[in-house]
Order: sequence, then structure tokens, then C-alpha cells
Amino acid sequence: MSSPLNGKKILIITSNTGIERDELVKPLEALRDYGATVIHASSKGGTTQTFVGDTEKDKTVESDAKLSQVAGGDFDALVIPGGTVNADTLRQDAAALALINDFALAGKTIAAICHGPWALIDAGVIKGKTLTSYKSVRIDLQNAGAAGWVDAEVKECKANGWTLITSRTPDDLPAFNEAIAKAVAG
Repeated sequence: MSSPLNGKKILIITSNTGIERDELVKPLEALRDYGATVIHASSKGGTTQTFVGDTEKDKTVESDAKLSQVAGGDFDALVIPGGTVNADTLRQDAAALALINDFALAGKTIAAICHGPWALIDAGVIKGKTLTSYKSVRIDLQNAGAAGWVDAEVKECKANGWTLITSRTPDDLPAFNEAIAKAVAG
């Protein structure tokens, strides 16, 4: 029996530090379990440092590529984990912003959790979208032109030609991962 995401490729992007551990590791594992090929690309490639919360270092995870080495056209969906340092670093990374725009322009699914939507703000892709995030990001999203913000474990918004899936915190990961899998499976 085939898995629902066999033949699908998903890209997870991070900086090299400050990544909320579960927001990287759990989607990576869940989407692979659904049958997708999942590539983790980081700003510099190599080792990435995860955290539990913003201050407690956790395990390191090897990325598969540098952000500058991957192309949005090779993937079916993009996932942006949170962590304040990770999200704040990605929003300043030209390669990350270019990838986000590539996915949006191609009409592909983009998923972001917790502080991950910060990168969407700097990529200029949230206008007309209703989304959720970690509660402290709400005002930033509204000020950047989001159509709305909801307090929900997962929010899927289809507008402007592409699908955006967002979640608030690691507690929402089961619903987040399932929503990504459903969107990518079609």
C-alpha cells in the first residue's frame, strides 16, 4: 500500500541556530512517515542547533543542504519552523526570502509555525491571508497587512493563488503536520 505522500518532496528551511527542536524534528519525521522525501536546508548547511524554548540548547541536527543550494521548483511544499532566533534570522536571509517567494509565486503550499510567520512578513507574502502564529507575532502580522489572525491550533488559508498553513506552538504539531500532509496529497 502506498503512503499518501509518495513521490512528493517537501523542503524545511532553518537558520543554523535557535530552532525550536520539536518544530523541526516532528514535522521532518511525520512527513517522512507519510512517505514524502523531506530535505532540511539551513542558512549555512551542516549542523543546526535546536533549542527547547529560547534558552535551553538541545540536540544538533544535520541539514541536507544550504539554502542557496536548493530551488523551490524542486519541491511540493515549504515548511518554516519557529524559534525566535531561527525566525528572526530567516527573515534577514535573502536565500530564505527568495525561496518563500518562489513557492508563493508557483502556487505551492507554505507552512509556518510559531514565530515562523515572521519570515513570511519580510518575504512580503501575507497580504490577503488569514493565519495564526505564536500570540506575540499577531500584531506584527496585522501591521504587515494580513487579512486576519485567529487563535486556532491550525489555520489553512487559500488566497492569492497558494495555500498557507499556520500553527501557534509545538502543542499544535499533530494538527499542523496532518494539515501539511493533506494539502500536499491534494
